[in-house]
Amino acid sequence: MCDTLVLRQQGVTWLAKNSDREAAEPQRLLHLPAVKGDTARRVQTTYIEVNQSANRHALILSQPSWIWGAEMGVNECGLAIGNEAVFTRLTAKKGEALLGMDLLRLALERAATALEGITLITEHLEHYGQAGAGGYRDKSFRYDSSFLLADPKEAWVLETAGRLWAAKKVERWAISNALTLGHEFDLSSTDL
Repeated sequence: MCDTLVLRQQGVTWLAKNSDREAAEPQRLLHLPAVKGDTARRVQTTYIEVNQSANRHALILSQPSWIWGAEMGVNECGLAIGNEAVFTRLTAKKGEALLGMDLLRLALERAATALEGITLITEHLEHYGQAGAGGYRDKSFRYDSSFLLADPKEAWVLETAGRLWAAKKVERWAISNALTLGHEFDLSSTDL
């Protein structure tokens, strides 16, 4: 199981993540510089194209080499995000949309704070959905996603099931491969 943890204490925010991807799956550490005034209208994510943003933050990603998105990363604004696979009844069994890792990268490129990251992830989730093979060799491996988002001032847990989501502001939290929020959350999709 992989895990992501966040701790905010005495004005300091810590985010940590480990990964349990398939054996022999190449991962890389990738630095992407900031972009200003990009004229591209669309960007190809792992499986689908989405609208591109003209301005994007510089970031560092830990990325499975065959995926456009990433498992974890941090941008120049100090926003850090880690994600985990969660298995729900709403996990798409077929089709292609955004992977949770794509949503993570989109948020790091375009958001400056954890709350902005939640807004970006949930808007893209509701518009495009999440689906597609998530395994390096095992193309039947599919899942939904949970995220921990932290910036220098606050941290949030965001959990998804299909296009539904819930989020809670936290000071310390850990996520693994199961949903953790239950009925206690601060924000949610309208049809949750």
